[in-house]
Amino acid sequence: MADYNHRETEQKWQKFWDEHNTFKPEEYTNNRATDRPKYYVLDMFPYPSGAGLHVGHPLGYIASDIVSRYKRLKGFNVLHPMGFDSFGLPAEQYAIQTGQHPAVTTEQNLTRYIEQLKNIGFSYDWTREVRTSDPSYYKWTQWIFMELFRSWYNKDTDRAEPIETLLNKFATNGTTDVNAVCDENTPTFTAAEWNAKSKVESYEITLKYRLTYLANAVVNWCPALGTVLANDEVKDGVSERGGYPVEQKLMRQWMMRITAYADRLLTGLDTIDWTESLKEQQRNWIGKSVGASVKFPLATNTKRFIEVFTTRVDTIYGVTFMVLAPEHELAVELTTSDQREAVDAYVNAAKLRSERDRMADTKVVSGVFTGSYCINPLNDEKVPIFLADYVLAGYGTGAVMAVPSGDQRDWNFARHFNLPIVPILDAQKDIDQQADNTKEGHYINSGIVNGMTYKEATDTLVAWLEEHGLGSGKINFRMRDAVFSRQRYWGEPVPVYFKDGGSTGRLPYLIDESDLPLELPAVDKYLPTETGEPPLGRAEGWKYKGEYEYELSTMPGWAGSSWYWYRYMDPNNDQEFASKSAIDYWQNVDLYIGGTEHATGHLLYSRFWNKFMKDRGYVPQEEPFKKLINQGMIQGMSAYAKIVWETQTDENEGNSYGYIINPLVDVKQDAADEVLSVNFVPIDVNFISYIDGDPYISAESFRELKLKYPNFNDVLIARSDEVRGRLVSYFTPDELFEKDRVKLISQVEKMSKSKFNVVNPDDIVTKYGADVLRLYEMFLGPLEQAKPWNTNGIDGVYRFIRKFWRLFYKDNATGESQWIVTDEQPTPAELKILHKTIQKAESDIDAYSFNTSVSSFMICVNELATLNCHKRAILQDLVLLLSPYAPHITEELWAALGNEPGTISKASFPVFNPTYLVEDAFEYPIQINGKVRTTISFAIDRAPTEIEREVLADEIVQKWLEGKAPKKVVVVPKRIVNVVI
Repeated sequence: MADYNHRETEQKWQKFWDEHNTFKPEEYTNNRATDRPKYYVLDMFPYPSGAGLHVGHPLGYIASDIVSRYKRLKGFNVLHPMGFDSFGLPAEQYAIQTGQHPAVTTEQNLTRYIEQLKNIGFSYDWTREVRTSDPSYYKWTQWIFMELFRSWYNKDTDRAEPIETLLNKFATNGTTDVNAVCDENTPTFTAAEWNAKSKVESYEITLKYRLTYLANAVVNWCPALGTVLANDEVKDGVSERGGYPVEQKLMRQWMMRITAYADRLLTGLDTIDWTESLKEQQRNWIGKSVGASVKFPLATNTKRFIEVFTTRVDTIYGVTFMVLAPEHELAVELTTSDQREAVDAYVNAAKLRSERDRMADTKVVSGVFTGSYCINPLNDEKVPIFLADYVLAGYGTGAVMAVPSGDQRDWNFARHFNLPIVPILDAQKDIDQQADNTKEGHYINSGIVNGMTYKEATDTLVAWLEEHGLGSGKINFRMRDAVFSRQRYWGEPVPVYFKDGGSTGRLPYLIDESDLPLELPAVDKYLPTETGEPPLGRAEGWKYKGEYEYELSTMPGWAGSSWYWYRYMDPNNDQEFASKSAIDYWQNVDLYIGGTEHATGHLLYSRFWNKFMKDRGYVPQEEPFKKLINQGMIQGMSAYAKIVWETQTDENEGNSYGYIINPLVDVKQDAADEVLSVNFVPIDVNFISYIDGDPYISAESFRELKLKYPNFNDVLIARSDEVRGRLVSYFTPDELFEKDRVKLISQVEKMSKSKFNVVNPDDIVTKYGADVLRLYEMFLGPLEQAKPWNTNGIDGVYRFIRKFWRLFYKDNATGESQWIVTDEQPTPAELKILHKTIQKAESDIDAYSFNTSVSSFMICVNELATLNCHKRAILQDLVLLLSPYAPHITEELWAALGNEPGTISKASFPVFNPTYLVEDAFEYPIQINGKVRTTISFAIDRAPTEIEREVLADEIVQKWLEGKAPKKVVVVPKRIVNVVI
């Protein structure tokens, strides 16, 4: 029959692509590169969760696949790979619960993901698949770590260099001509002093310069998970995975000196084609500030200081208190005995709040006095020292000189603790009501800068501080060095061992490069040891060369994803992370598509590692991703049942009962004092039906839902009065449904298993086909915008695919498919329709406006069907136009048109010819005394006198003239003809 069989066709071509490696790019060698220009299209590295894909996940993949297929048609040699960020906390948590090795869970999830991706028909070169948890891959992640450890950042050359160049400087001139990014407490020495040091002493000094190093850092520590968490893994003070409490803790961690690249990370944003909003997020995260560093001597020991960074050194005479982060290294020392209890309680409370929460909470004022004072270096006044959680230990110096007259947060704090608020500019207004951060006017109450303006005062104060050794001008960055270790099992082992020696007792050393990869050892459990060491501490006999202790932390999740695009270029190379010829050919990513959630994590770390590898001569490009598009979110349509929880007053008193409110019937409401609460319980969208756009659930569906979810009682319990811990019962479906269905409450929100609104793409592919799924996701709206999923709307795209198919086939008298494509010459009208669509499709893909392309295809097919067009000259080009969006049906039709099967990706995109859109005739409305009575088509260049003659000779016009001669005939070229009688 003529109807299109999507499952048979799609499976056929997916198998063909696999067997023929259809989408493998053209090869090149050291001596010969392909003549075709390259184009590298990349999707952000997915993590293969056990839940598999929902319909929101493929959105960006579909867009990148359309561009990849289009670029092939435009003559590019396209690299479009796929792989997996396969280390991660979820697999480890499952291992802890079940004892199953994370590799087993990960492999199962990967199998599921790959199956789903292939079902949607993406043109990936699967021969290049990489996985971060594969030792052949993480060998090179470990190697890059080693290269970072073997490097330092030279401020004079503004790049990373091998540590050997630093050692040469030390041996020649000591630290005299060394301008490096290094630890704050790095010593200075002469060449003679350096050359006199022991091997261990000199090695220990280099640890203060290396781009990866060990240090104490304030981290997000989750005791329940036994690991450090990244900021994006913590939400509202609890772990995103599991909802466990997270506290701020000072721990010994591996760090990366990303701050060395802060300025380059900023300026590099001006060279890449990313959205301005995403660039702004990175700028804010990096947070460049120009100001001054100031030392405030301690009142009890003026040879010791609290150092602060400020962008408003001009306000220093207005300082009335000092605020330290609760984690500040001096917090314990500065706390007096009478304040110890209050300070300890405050510090413990602050540990339970994430940095994000602490910075975001601007309304609540909290803090505690340490009992100690420091000295304002400009006026020698004593300044009380407080701790407050709005100051972060890792930003700047972890200390803030508080000027309440010029800063609202300081003003609120001063009011709360009855501290002085000193005006420092004559232009400040109403500081008894709020802070005024103006820079206008002249300074008052400001000692040596009284009467000066802002710039005069700033320059004067910086010069004074530098002259007296109490400060200097400085550029500061909000961004901190990145924590690079996790107390987990399922991650890359750090290629480091420890030997005794040095002032700290144990020094870190790199393993030999020939010993890479350092693979994960077997452990009996995936939990920390009984003594608190990370899970790797459980590995029996796991020592380097049988003697030295390995590093027991593993690398963070972002390690393997910070360089993966290079491995795709040469995935099977066991001698280097990618060959020079491959890197020189592919260069960097031309188009990168992924979610906005990676704006200040993965994208910053990737740019940092790329710049480092550029410095060391391993890659040619400064930036890894030329153009970046953030796809919007496809949201789910959730359905909720409204539950009222009531207290019973009979023999069941003390229990709580849930009643579903049914808007379709008159529900008796109990007294307000008997109602405990009203909650909304999510209902699986697969059990609801829509009537006039509203969601309903029937009694039969409710029974089925309870069978699928035996723990549905638990869902209700979880949303009842949990504080009182009451039991729950609820009506059976027969009691519940006084009519045959209950109307539910709908809400558009993020797709989530907990909301039961996830739509599985496998179900859509089975019912409608992958091509329909691809087209519909693009049709929903602009790629960058969020849009709700509504399966009901997919029917229109489903009908479009079948209408497109019927341009090629029809049922014959016996009900079998009949090929109806002809070799007739196309008409001007048909060519106009085609070339209008070519122009639209090309401009839309170039502008990444995929939704309007789908609309233009629908219009084109409708217009060709109206003209009864079945001509090869039109349809072959239309097949090519549609192929990036609907690759399966177009592969089938391409072969049916007589082309070699599987070669559509090697064809050329149709060439737009503007001459076909030039109008050669115009349909004139013919008015008789101002009313249109007919229309007549005339050539564009027809003379007005000829138009007038033919209009008057027309039968319809003659009828309206009734034999009378017209008073006049007005011809307006390409607009209208008016006959006046």
